[in-house]
Amino acid sequence: MPLLALTNVVYSIGIRRVLDNVTFSVEPGERIGLVGRNGTGKSTLLRLIAGEYIAESGEAIVQRGTRMGYLAQDPKFDANMTLFDVAESAFAELHAAHEQMHELATKMGEATGDELDRIMKRYERLEGEMQHLGGYAVEHRIKETLHGLGFVDEQFDLPVTALSGGQRSRVSLAKLLLENPDLLLLDEPTNHLDIDGRQWLENFLASEFKGTVILVSHDRYLLDRVVHRIVELEPGRVSTYPGNYAKFRELRAERKVVEQRIYEKQQDRIRSEQKFIDRYRAGQRAKQAQGRLSRLERYIDNETVDRPMEMDVMRLNLPKAPRTGDMVLSADGLSKQYDGRVLFHDLELSVSRGERIGIIGPNGSGKSTLAKCLIGEMTADSGKVRVGSNVSVGHFSQLHEGLDLSLTVWEYLQSVILSIDGGRRASEQQARDLAGAFLFSGSDQDKVLRVLSGGERSRVILAGLVAGGHNVLILDEPTNHFDIPSSERLEQALNPETGFDGTMLLISHDRALLDACVDRIIALDGHGEARQVTGNYTAWRELREREATALRAQEAERRRATPAAPAPKAKKVEKAPTPGGALSKLSMSKLESRIEEIENRIRAIDESLMDGRVHSDGRKAKKLSDERMALTAELEPLEFEWSRRADEQE
Repeated sequence: MPLLALTNVVYSIGIRRVLDNVTFSVEPGERIGLVGRNGTGKSTLLRLIAGEYIAESGEAIVQRGTRMGYLAQDPKFDANMTLFDVAESAFAELHAAHEQMHELATKMGEATGDELDRIMKRYERLEGEMQHLGGYAVEHRIKETLHGLGFVDEQFDLPVTALSGGQRSRVSLAKLLLENPDLLLLDEPTNHLDIDGRQWLENFLASEFKGTVILVSHDRYLLDRVVHRIVELEPGRVSTYPGNYAKFRELRAERKVVEQRIYEKQQDRIRSEQKFIDRYRAGQRAKQAQGRLSRLERYIDNETVDRPMEMDVMRLNLPKAPRTGDMVLSADGLSKQYDGRVLFHDLELSVSRGERIGIIGPNGSGKSTLAKCLIGEMTADSGKVRVGSNVSVGHFSQLHEGLDLSLTVWEYLQSVILSIDGGRRASEQQARDLAGAFLFSGSDQDKVLRVLSGGERSRVILAGLVAGGHNVLILDEPTNHFDIPSSERLEQALNPETGFDGTMLLISHDRALLDACVDRIIALDGHGEARQVTGNYTAWRELREREATALRAQEAERRRATPAAPAPKAKKVEKAPTPGGALSKLSMSKLESRIEEIENRIRAIDESLMDGRVHSDGRKAKKLSDERMALTAELEPLEFEWSRRADEQE
C-alpha cells in the first residue's frame, strides 16, 4: 500500500494554475527528488502534502498513522527557548516515555504474580518505543546533529530571539531530523548550510535516516546521493524517472530527443495538411478541404505535443577581453581580523592568467572578505596585494547594489555588455541573444528588473558580467536562489570552451559548480588557517577523507594496543561527570577505559534481565533497570567527549 498517493491534484494561485492534474504515488522507504524550474509548483506540492494548502480538486492521501515532518521556510519558536531547547523539543514523546518507565519501575518493586508480568510487558513495550524515538543517548544525538549543521557549543544557550534567519532555519532542520518522522518533506534544506553542513546532511539522509523522503533541492550532489526516483514538474505535466539526478539527466535527454522527433513529424503533418486546405479551400474540393480542416483542428487539440524544453549546450559569442599579464593577482603575508577574530593570516597567494580558483569554508570564515582584499575593495590588516597589468575585474557580490530597476532585462544587458563588433554600444539583438542564452525567453526579456525574483535578477547580472569584457571574474555565491537549470547554464557560461575563458575566483557552497569550474581550492577553516590544494572540490574532499581515515586507523591501533579492563562487578553508580568539569580533565586512555567498563556492565545487565528468575523478582528487576538507566546517562557525555576529542585530532 502506498505511503502517499496523489490523484489528479489541481491548485492555482490567482488565475495561474500551478499544479494541473498531478498524479503519482510514493511507497514506504522511497526517496523522491522533486525537480523543475522555479515556479512549477514544487514547494506548493510539498505544502499540499503537509496539509498547509488544500487542493482545488483531486486528493493527496497519506497512509493512516504516518508521522510526517515538514521543513517550514519561516519557523516559529517560543521566545523563551534557547537553541538547544528547540532541538531537544523533538524528544517530547521520549521524555514522556521516560517518565512512564520510572513509574513502572517503582511499581515493579511492589507487584507480584500476574500483575508483575503485566507491568513488565508494559515496561518492555515502552522500552521498545523509547528506542525507536531515540533511546537514551538523546543529548549526544542533539549535539551531534547541531554540530553537523554548523553550530558550536557556545551557541547552544543562545535565545531563539537572538538567532539570524539562517540560524533559525538550521535549528528547525535539526529539530525535524531529530524527530525522525516516517515521511520527511524537505524544501531546499541546504539553504544556509556551508559545504560541511551539506555533506553531513547528505550522509545522514543516505546512511542513517530510515524513513521516506520527498526532497526539493538545487543541490545536485545531494539529489545524486539520496534519491532513488526523480519526479519532474513541468507546466501541464508530471514525468517520473527512475534513479538519481545524474540518471534523470541521461534519461530526460533521451526522452527529449524522442519528443523532438515526434514534434517535428507532427509539425510536418500539420504543414502538409494546411497546405492542402489552403490550396483547395475555395475550389471544387472546398468541402473536402473543410473536412480535413476539422480533422486537423481535432488532431492539434488532442494529439500534438508541445515543443520540448531544450537542454542544449550553450555557446556564447562573447566580446574579446583584453589580455592580462601572466601574473593576475598576488598576495604576500595577507592577514585580516574581524570583530577580534582572525579570518586569515600570513596568506601567500599567486593567481596566474586563466586559473580558476574556488574559495570554500564555513559560514563566516572570511571568504568574501578575502576576495574583497584581493581586488582592493577592502583593506587587509597587514600584507601586500599586487594586481597584474591590464586587469579588468567583474565582481558579483551577494548584494546587488546600484541597479537601475526600471530597465528591462535586455535594456540592462545592452547597457553593461561590450559590442561584439568593437562598437561602443551593443545592439538590441545582441542583448536579446545573451538574455536567451541565460534562459530569458520571449516576454521575459521585456520584464523590468524590479519585478524579477532574486534568482532571475542574479542571472541577468551574471550574464552582464560574463559578456562585459572583463578578464577576471570574482563570483560570490552566484547560484544562491538558482534552480538547477540555471546553475547548469551558468556552468556552461563559465566553461572556457563554451563561454568565459578568463581568470576566475569562485566563492560557493555548490559542490557541483566547484567541481565543474575550478582547478585549485583555497579552504578557510574558520579559525584563521587557509589551505591550498590543486584540483577541484572532489580532489579536496578525497584528500580530507584520506587524512581522516589515516587518523582513525592510528587511533584504532592505539586503542587495540591498550589492554581492555575487566568487566566490573555490580556496584553503586557514581554521578556522571559533566563535560565542563572533571570529564574534560580525564586522559584519553581513562576516558576510553571508563566507556568500555560501562558498555560491558550494560551488556551484563541486559543478559540478567532476560533471565526468568530475575524477571520474576520485581525488586531485583527494578534495581537493575535503575542501574542501567544511570549507566546510559553516564555513558552519553563520555561518548560525546571522546567524539569531540577525535574530531579535534582530525
